[in-house]
Amino acid sequence: MDRPEVLAWLREGDPARLEELWRRADAARREGVGDEVHLRGLVELSSHCVRSCGYCGLRAPNAGLRRYRMSDAEVLECALKAEDFGYGTVVLQSGEDPGLDADRVAGLVRGIKVRTRLAVTLSLGERADDELEAWREAGADRYLLRFETSDERLYGLIHPDLPGRPSDRIAMLGRLRTMGYETGSGVMVGIPGQTLESLADDILLFRAFDLDMIGIGPYLPHPATPLGAGQWRRPVLEDEQAPSSAEMACKVLALARLACPRANIPSTTALATLDRENGRELGLRRGANVVMPNLTPPGCRELYEIYPSKACANETAENCRGCLETRLRSMGRIPGKGPGGRRHTLST
Repeated sequence: MDRPEVLAWLREGDPARLEELWRRADAARREGVGDEVHLRGLVELSSHCVRSCGYCGLRAPNAGLRRYRMSDAEVLECALKAEDFGYGTVVLQSGEDPGLDADRVAGLVRGIKVRTRLAVTLSLGERADDELEAWREAGADRYLLRFETSDERLYGLIHPDLPGRPSDRIAMLGRLRTMGYETGSGVMVGIPGQTLESLADDILLFRAFDLDMIGIGPYLPHPATPLGAGQWRRPVLEDEQAPSSAEMACKVLALARLACPRANIPSTTALATLDRENGRELGLRRGANVVMPNLTPPGCRELYEIYPSKACANETAENCRGCLETRLRSMGRIPGKGPGGRRHTLST
C-alpha cells in the first residue's frame, strides 16, 4: 500500500467497502500469524509516574489519584498464575516510575525467569540505556513503547519533555532493537488535533520500522487531564479530525496488519472499553492475534486509571481467563501455546 491508498481507506465510509478491508486484514492475519490468539498476562505493577502527559490519568499532576506500587512477591505471584493459566508471556507495565529502579526490575525479571518459562515483556516508559541493557541482560524479551503519534507538533503538545530530558521515542525504539529486544510500539486513534493524514503516516511508520508488536487503541478521555477537560486542542478541519471510534480504531488495526503481516497485534482493552459487547471480537476479526488478560489484583487494577471505566476493571484474573477463552472458542480461534513471539525470532 502507498500513502494515498492508506488515506483512502481511512476516509472510507461505505460499509460494503469496509467489509472488503476487514476480509483482507483477516486473511493477512491468518496467513501471517495463523489462527492462534496469544494470551499475554498483564501486570500493572505501579501507578506512579513522573510524566505530565496530556491524555493519561496517571500523569504526575493528578493529585486525585491514589497511587500504588506492587511488591515483588505480588508481581511474582501474578507471573506464576500466568504460567498456571497457560499464558506464554507476562507483561510488566507501569507509569514512568523511578521507584522501579534498574536493580529492582532486573531482580523481578530474573525471578520470573527462574521460576517460570514465560517470556517477559516490559512497558515501563522512557528509561535510560543502562537500565534497558540491565533488564535485557536479566532476561527481558520484549519492550513496548507506544509513540502515540508520528505528528511531532501534536506529540510535543500531549507529551511534554521532562526538564533536561527531551522525549524521542522513535530513537529509543531503535536502541531497544539494537539491544536485542523484540520491539513494540503503537498509537492512539482519535487524539484531539490528530488528522487522518497523520494516522496514514503512523501506519507507514509501522511498516518502515518493521515492528514486532503493534498496539492500537481509541483515545478515551480522562476528565482529570488537559485533553479530557478540553484545555488543549490543536485546531484541525472537522472532516480531517480522526474520530475516536471503534470503526476508526479497527481501520488502523486492519491497515497495520496489511502493512506488517507477521507482527503481533493485540485487540486492546481500550477497544473493549469503547465497545463492551463486541470490541475484543471486532479487533480479532479485523487483524488482531493477541489479547492481554489482566492479572493485576482488583484492588490495584481499579487504581490504574489511564482512562476511566476500563473494561473488566473489577474482574478477577480467573474470571478474565474463563471469559476470554470462551469468547475465543466461540469465534473458532484457539489460545496460543508458548511465548508467542514473532515467528522469525521466537517459536510459537
